[in-house]
Amino acid sequence: MPQRTFSIVKPDAVRNGHTGAILGEIDKAGFRFVALKQQSISKRQAEGFYAVHRGKPFFDALCEFMSSGTLVLMVLEKENAIADLRKLMGATNPANAEEGTIRKQFASSIQENAIHGSDAEDTAAFEIGYWFAGYELI
Repeated sequence: MPQRTFSIVKPDAVRNGHTGAILGEIDKAGFRFVALKQQSISKRQAEGFYAVHRGKPFFDALCEFMSSGTLVLMVLEKENAIADLRKLMGATNPANAEEGTIRKQFASSIQENAIHGSDAEDTAAFEIGYWFAGYELI
């Protein structure tokens, strides 16, 4: 049975014109796009989304960064979607990412690392619900 996951093309990648190439990599890897939208978010929305990280040293900088420009929010589906997307994304630090991964190709730093992907089923469920109303999911 297909699994759903959530992903974001982050502001750095959108700003640098990598959105199409990143979506192409995701498509090539066999994911089905269930929902897709481009939007900017407020710092407050970012804080709600990343609430699990509140109190950590990087929290404020992360929320500032995520609200600094346009994002591409998406719900993806395939067998083993969560694990497969995480493998396709590569290590959080692009310097440690494997060749051919999205972060190796398009990221410039740990923070400006081009893409976000859910790390577990419960996280995916929260993240999908945070950004998409049920009627937006085909």
